[in-house]
Amino acid sequence: MTTGVQRVRVAIRRMHVWLGLGIGLLFVVTGLTGSGLVFYPAIDTMLDPALARVDAAARPASWQAVYDALRRDNPARTGAWRIEATPDGGPIPVRYYRPVETRGRAFAPLMLWLDPATLHAVRRGFWGEYATTWLYDLHYRLLLGEAGGTAMGIAGIVMLVLLVSGLWAWWPRHGGWRRSLAWKRGAVASRRLYDIHKWAGIAGAVVLIVVTVTGILLDLPDPVRATAARVSPLATVPPMASVPRPAGFLPLDALVARARRLLPGSTLAWIETPADAHGVVRVNLMVPGEPSRRFPRSNVWLDPYDGRVLAVRDQRGDGGGDTVLAWLHPLHGGEALGLGGRWLVFVSGLLPALLFATGCWRWIARRRRHSGAVREPSPR
Repeated sequence: MTTGVQRVRVAIRRMHVWLGLGIGLLFVVTGLTGSGLVFYPAIDTMLDPALARVDAAARPASWQAVYDALRRDNPARTGAWRIEATPDGGPIPVRYYRPVETRGRAFAPLMLWLDPATLHAVRRGFWGEYATTWLYDLHYRLLLGEAGGTAMGIAGIVMLVLLVSGLWAWWPRHGGWRRSLAWKRGAVASRRLYDIHKWAGIAGAVVLIVVTVTGILLDLPDPVRATAARVSPLATVPPMASVPRPAGFLPLDALVARARRLLPGSTLAWIETPADAHGVVRVNLMVPGEPSRRFPRSNVWLDPYDGRVLAVRDQRGDGGGDTVLAWLHPLHGGEALGLGGRWLVFVSGLLPALLFATGCWRWIARRRRHSGAVREPSPR
């Protein structure tokens, strides 16, 4: 007669099996696309010969020259440009967030890459219409827009239950660690499949759980922000506007230099130009200790006409809620742990495919055995 603990273990094992069969393929797609996105800027460059031909160490003469080239070559686009400062030079990625061509889509900015020597666009395209951004939208929102993000958040919760139930079902009883961790050589096929499935799950459990939890939180931003605000007040950006002056804007380089003086030791990440004549310049900087180099959360807002500092946000002064939010994306992609962290996330994204394949194969083998088609001793 089975005990209550045994009945719970059997129920959890069955739940794990059926969740794996039901949502396992989505877990595979999410993992594989996530692996591809870990290094997506580098992959994007390799896929496009025009980007690969640009000198990877070249830098622009000035940020003002970059802005002037954008306005010269795109006179009808009078809104804000967001210019990325890549750490090692090379093609300059630029975004124009509100192009008329994709006005009906939730997120589809115009993406440009400028040669830093000539400041001519060597590539252009709209988000979602070339390989790496299509892959990003598939990973993040299943190509379904905002509703897809919510669906992925809910699916992520189910994936988390799948992972935890697998660990629970495997977790050895008192004194059973050696047997549970053993790799049985010369075993029958179903036992070998079980050992591969088991060790893939054990090896990747921590990283997969961290990546899944952060993915859930990124896919459900509104409830996550509401919850984080209960921990501590979240940073807000007050309304800001400039007063146009006949002399026009100050050079961007002077504004960037002023912003960096306010946050000593910081590294330039992005520059956002004014959206209109009353707009402001936002300089996005990474201060020491921030988890994300590419998308840091420290900013300085300046009046483009006289250089007045309108607001400053130093991520090191964030409260608990903002600190949690700042770590979500860098942990999800591994950036927070450097190159080693990225490789960990890359490899972990391959594991769902291995887990799904071995799990399905073993399930089929067990069903055949139970039906009498194959007679092998149980690996358990």
